[in-house]
Amino acid sequence: MVLQSTLRLASYNIQKCVGLDFRRQPQRILQVIESMQADIVVLQEADKRLPPRPAALPHFMLDEAGWQIVDLGGAGSLGWHGNAVIWRGDTIAVRRTGHHELPGLEPRGAVRVEFDTQIGPLRVMGMHLGLLPASRRQQINHIKRCDSDLEDMPTVWAGDFNEWSRQPVLDHLAPDMRFLPPVPSFPAAQPLGALDRIAVGQGLEAALHGVHDARPAHIASDHLPVWADLRRAA
Repeated sequence: MVLQSTLRLASYNIQKCVGLDFRRQPQRILQVIESMQADIVVLQEADKRLPPRPAALPHFMLDEAGWQIVDLGGAGSLGWHGNAVIWRGDTIAVRRTGHHELPGLEPRGAVRVEFDTQIGPLRVMGMHLGLLPASRRQQINHIKRCDSDLEDMPTVWAGDFNEWSRQPVLDHLAPDMRFLPPVPSFPAAQPLGALDRIAVGQGLEAALHGVHDARPAHIASDHLPVWADLRRAA
């Protein structure tokens, strides 16, 4: 019997590397990232807030740990609009990248990276949606329109969706994407809300998924990371 290849993708709002103890410790964030053993990690709040928005998690630290950083066009930043994507492994290569300004009252964005991977071509959309329900609806509709203009490719959405409702709000907004069952990820010390989510499109499924709560994740950021082991759908 040949086991099907999987790819572990994680999503983590690192809160500019400031932990619940109010200390900025990039090394602690990197320790959490390393312990997940992910192939691709989508990050939110990866850059400091004020222009020129320098990286909160330094490039050299990721380089030394063997991580590749997707160039999303932010000079000196880790990503774009605070969204970043990192990866490592000999079976992964970047095809194309892009980013999208999102509508709403707050400045928000999404990033897009198309990879060649051990499970085939994969489009990763990383996002950090707004605090207001109306903004989130606008933003998801905008991302759907962007997706519809792109080449057909198995797609995964990952990020901080800021949706507190226990109802399937996101599922109804994006019926073509299958949101993995929610797991509480916020606040990290005592998770109540499943704000951090992963959704898979046609051609993909999750063999396993969960929230990473091994120390020091409980204090490194105000969010816990979530992860999924993705594979091609049977």
